[in-house]
Parts: sequence; C-alpha cells; structure tokens
Amino acid sequence: MLKPKLFTTLKTYNKADFFSDLSAGVIVGVVAIPLAIAFAIASGVSPEKGIITAIIAGFIISALGGSRVQIGGPTGAFVVIVYQIVQQYGLNGLMISTIMAGIILIIMGFARFGSVIKFIPHPVIVGFTSGIALIIFSSQIKDLLGLKMGAVPVDFFEKWYAFGQNLSQINIYAICIGLGSLLFLIIWPMFSKKIPGSLIALIIATIITAVFKLPVETIGSKFGEISGSIPAPHLPVMDFAAIKKLIQPATTIAILAAIESLLSAVVADGMIGGKHRSNMELIAQGVANIASPLFGGIPATGAIARTVTNIKNGGKTPVAGIVHSIVLLLIMLFFGKYASLIPLSVLAAILVMVAYNMSEWRSFVNVFKSPHSDTVVLVTTFAITVIIDLTVAIEIGMVLAVFLFMRRMALVTNVGVVTREFNEEEDDNETDTMSIDKKTIPKGVEVYEINGPFFFGAVEKFKEAIDQVEKAPLIRIIRMRNVPAIDSTGLFVLEELYKKSIKNKTAVIFSGVHHQPLFAFEQAGYIKLFGEENIKANIDESLIRAKEILAEKGLA
Repeated sequence: MLKPKLFTTLKTYNKADFFSDLSAGVIVGVVAIPLAIAFAIASGVSPEKGIITAIIAGFIISALGGSRVQIGGPTGAFVVIVYQIVQQYGLNGLMISTIMAGIILIIMGFARFGSVIKFIPHPVIVGFTSGIALIIFSSQIKDLLGLKMGAVPVDFFEKWYAFGQNLSQINIYAICIGLGSLLFLIIWPMFSKKIPGSLIALIIATIITAVFKLPVETIGSKFGEISGSIPAPHLPVMDFAAIKKLIQPATTIAILAAIESLLSAVVADGMIGGKHRSNMELIAQGVANIASPLFGGIPATGAIARTVTNIKNGGKTPVAGIVHSIVLLLIMLFFGKYASLIPLSVLAAILVMVAYNMSEWRSFVNVFKSPHSDTVVLVTTFAITVIIDLTVAIEIGMVLAVFLFMRRMALVTNVGVVTREFNEEEDDNETDTMSIDKKTIPKGVEVYEINGPFFFGAVEKFKEAIDQVEKAPLIRIIRMRNVPAIDSTGLFVLEELYKKSIKNKTAVIFSGVHHQPLFAFEQAGYIKLFGEENIKANIDESLIRAKEILAEKGLA
C-alpha cells in the first residue's frame, strides 16, 4: 500500500498520543544533535550539514514514511561512501549523487522493490556493516588522540601507518577528553538508559574545554562558527560527464538507504508489534534524499538507534519524528553558535561507540559457525569494504553469494535427497506414510512444512506463513524433510522464530532434519539452543514429543 503511515495514524489520533509523541520527539531531537554533527564531520563535510539533514530528511521520512515510529537522518552507514565522493567529486558531486540516489529509491518504491531488498544475504549485510564500522573507528584515531598531523590518508593501511608515525605528537589534553568521554559512554547506561550519554558527555567535555581553555582542536577552530540558519534551496551544477561517473556511488547510497531504513523498520515492528509499508518507506527515503542536498544536507536513511530511542520514550506515531525535526531546528536557530566550542575528541569518542555498536561482532562471529560458503562471502565483503571500496564490496559480495549458493544447490541435488519429490504426484499421498493427513494432530499444535532449500531467497515466504497466524499456538512443529540445505539467513530466521516463540510461550519442534541442515544446526550451536529432545527424525516422533510437552503443561 502506497500510503504514508501518518495519514493512517491521524484517523484515530488523540490527546494522549500527542503528548507521548511530543515527549519522545523532544528527547530524540536532543539525542540526534551530537550524532548529526559527528556523522557530518566523519563524512568530510561541515557540522551544520548533519543537523540540516536531520531536520529536512527527518521531517520528510516521518511525514511520508511507511513506519509509525521511524526516525530518519544521517547515519554511520553513509560515512565511508560520502567521504569518498567528497574527496573525488567535491560537494557538488555529493549533491548530484544524493539526488540520483533519491530518484532510484523512489523508482524502487513504485516498482514494489521493498520486499526484494530483504533478499540480500545476511553475510553480505554483516560483512559491509562491520567493514564500515572498522573504517569509522580508524577515521577517528587522529581526533581521539589529538594527533598533530596533516590530512589523514584514505587508504586503510596507509592511515594506520601515518598514525604510528605521528604517535609522538599526541595531545595529552585531547586524549584525556577523548578516552574520558569514551569511558563515560561505556558506564553511563548503568545509571540511566533514558538520558542519552552522548549528549551528557558532549556537554561536560565542552564546558571543561571552554572553562579551562584547554589547547585542543574544536569545531570552531577547524570549521569556523556554525551557521544558525538553514540556507535557501539551490540546485547543483549539472554535468553529464560527472553524472555518468556518479551512477555507481549513487546506486550504493540508494541500496544502503534501502537496507538501513527497512532493517530499522523491521526492528521497530518487533518492538511495537506493528507492520511497516516497505514500498512507501522507500519512496519517503527517496523524497528525503532529493530534498536534503538542495538545502545543503547529506544522504539520510532510517536510524535504528534513534528509532529505538523514540519507541522506548513513548513515540506512538510519525508525529514524534516531526517533533524531533522541529526541536533540532529550534536548537540550531538559538544554540547553533555554541556548537563551535565542542572539542573534536569528544565527537571522536561518540563515533567510536557508534562504530562498536555498528560492528555487529556477535553476528560476525556467528556466521563463522554457518556453512563455509557464507563465511567466504562474509570475509570477502568485509575485506573489500575495508581495503578497496564499499560499492565494489556490495557488488562482489552479492555475486559471490549467488554463485556459491548455486554451487551448494548443485552439490545437494547430486546427493539425491529430493528425488522422491519428483517421482511423486502432487495430490497423491497414498504411498506417503508420513503424510500429515494420516496423522492425528493434538489441539494447540500447528505443523508447518518447508519444501526445498531454505536460503536467503526463500525465507520471506516462511515468515509470511508464520505471520498469518492470528494467535500463537502452544506447539509449533517445523517439518524439514524436504529441506536439502540451509544457509546462514535461513539459520538466522529459525533462531528469530525460536526466540519469538519462546517469548510467546510456544514450544518449537523440528522434524525430519536432513544431514546438511543438521550439521549447520550443530555448527551454529542450535542443537543446544533448541534442545536435542526437540529435533526429531520424523513426524511420528515429533507428535509424540508434542504430546509430552502438552502433558508437562497439564493439557494432554
């Protein structure tokens, strides 16, 4: 449905919703300040461009988006690609590529590509996300340590070599502020999860620097005074030759925006029990990325951390996101001039924490427990992102995932596991002693059967089938007798289903698991997670186990 969630939610909007949205919007607006400034500086542009992006793009994403609680703005995902574009093509090139990305996103939305984006393999997403996190961390070492050196090299290894060569130039005041802020950010959640630690750290570090006149680099000393107003919109200088060169990075921006925004929307759905409109979300992201550069902003997408903050502070509808943008505008107009006093070392500390949270190191490690082909995709995508280029990494990661999947399917087919399927009439179950219509299914037990390889291209149908059930059953049996192979995306979906089922007090039993999926279960540690007693050889043993569970619950 191509209809903004704002229009839907306003039909039943009331006073209580407004005050919840107002409170959440103010808090998220305040949280967004240090992040918007930090992402802009890390991207190689002036600080106010980050705030402008959060104001313009954040407003549009909330007003037109397909999620009730999505908060839009600049994110860490864009830091690498924006920095590269600015270095190669300047700010005009960044404007052109961002507008082009916006157009691509709108086309994707109208073409109903919202569900297609979800088919990008899990190892590819984890690979380039972890790579971006490492690059962000590396880019902040100079400011974190206060190193007195020239321009930081773009190449990853040259960058670290330059840091090593300039270690004698450490600014003791900057390192105290940077590492002190980092320590504060680590321990602050132990005291409060509602008040953002990044804002408190920024305020404290700025006051200390200003009061004691510490000799450290600040926003003002590097960029000058931040403008307290939004510039009038203007079009970039269009150059057809530049447009041709910028098609590739523009496509990367569009893909990143789509992935990040839809992932954020999915996370939000899980927290509020809602369902976003993926295609409408893509269109909103597209409009936001066309408008943002016209006012001097940078690329924007859905921000997971700010979206979660919005939900936890009571955000109910897109009005909270609109309030967040208005709050940012007011802060920029009345307090923007004070931002020039912020020391760069505290912003570096904030970005180091962002990099850590982005790294997804647990997911990274878990993929190594998956089939080897997924590990190859993960490592390749990660390495190319860090060493060569993010755009190339996504392209090669996707192609490699497809080819390795084709190879895996060819190997599995040669084993002959699925031969029975091709020799059997679709509607003839007389010779199938394991046919479900020959079994007695106890009340409260639901049986699902997966047919064919359970991989990144097939998980959506399974998730849709599960979501169609209005009320969670007491026991869910997943038949996998016709699943010859599973990849890490399939494993990830089964893990998520299991965790969600446990939360809903639904027991899960896996029936007829073949050799490759069973081996993948063992590698990933899922046999221990699911319980060996809940992995059965066939439907008969699974139904016996189901009756045991019902008896334990006193429902047999």
